[in-house]
Amino acid sequence: MSDTSYLDWPFFDERHRALARAVDAWAARNVRQQHGDDIDAECRALVRALGAGGWIKYAVAGTAHGGAAESIDTRAICLIRETLARHSGLADFAFAMQGLGSGAISLAGTPEQKAAYLPRVARGEAIAAFALSEPDAGSDVAALACAARADGADYVLDGEKTWISNGGIADFYVVFARTGEAPGTRSISAFIVDAGTPGFEIAERIEVIAPHPLARLRFANCRVPASRRIGAPGEGFKIAMRTLDVFRTSVAAAALGFARRALDEALARATARRMFGRTLADFQITQAKLAQMATTIDSAALLTYRAAWLRDTGATITREAAMAKMVATEGAQQVIDAAVQIFGGLGVTSEMPVERLYREIRALRIYEGATEVQQLIVARELLREYGMH
Repeated sequence: MSDTSYLDWPFFDERHRALARAVDAWAARNVRQQHGDDIDAECRALVRALGAGGWIKYAVAGTAHGGAAESIDTRAICLIRETLARHSGLADFAFAMQGLGSGAISLAGTPEQKAAYLPRVARGEAIAAFALSEPDAGSDVAALACAARADGADYVLDGEKTWISNGGIADFYVVFARTGEAPGTRSISAFIVDAGTPGFEIAERIEVIAPHPLARLRFANCRVPASRRIGAPGEGFKIAMRTLDVFRTSVAAAALGFARRALDEALARATARRMFGRTLADFQITQAKLAQMATTIDSAALLTYRAAWLRDTGATITREAAMAKMVATEGAQQVIDAAVQIFGGLGVTSEMPVERLYREIRALRIYEGATEVQQLIVARELLREYGMH
């Protein structure tokens, strides 16, 4: 681990500092810097390795179900994601999706649902997926069209989901569908759908600039037992938002990991690359760029770990999480772009670390709420607070 001074901030306990060091040491031994052609197989292997290493348990709630603690420690999640992202974007993805995909079960599942799914998730033996987005319903969840109608002891699902991470390799999917109890988001419920359930298929695999398993899902007369519904009918939107509240801050942490790796690469390049009889780092214009990169990272880290600390102490962090995600992801894009510039032509060479980072950061500005959505959230919370005075 390069710069660890942030671990001395008062947001963290000693257990967090020890965790960050342990994850870094494990990743240095077990995570490859480059990926092969079979991303599905590599992602499955990473999930198994992360489970065997004891890291996924931090993304699962309840010690009786394989979790590290009774509730999810947001700071621990963030430190793990930041550290893994600095080593490998795919390792970060594999860890994060185990938490996001099973988060609804951790937060609102029945004892039977938790016992059936969470221990396997924590051990890396079952891969989870979170299926909310649709072709016409991304940030606008109220536009969700996938339907689930009650039919005796079952629900029957019809519709599509898209941009679903772990699509095609997941063992189960937490699917959000409209059950019709009330208008808008109050008629959405959550269901656990196992891979291979009749009527459920992978309609399309989606290729993106930073490869990871991604797919469009189709449900056609897909029958799911009512016992697989998570929470009460109509509570799906609240469950989805609670899940995202836990993991949105960790997206900011992943962006921090990417940015820190970019700064490390830029420092190594600037101090080694000779130009006009001096190193690149001797030029004031390079020094100014490095200073801006470091300052951007620290400002994003302060917002990220403030949000994580607040949530762990029981506060509602809707505004703080949105600020952290917005600043960390946008800032990381700027830091990585600056690192590519410092590398010059070499920076856009395929599979160079900064080139991979350039591809990996772009999606973080979109998923789990695009930057523009985070701006709306912050403004809405500010106006709400202003109206209370």
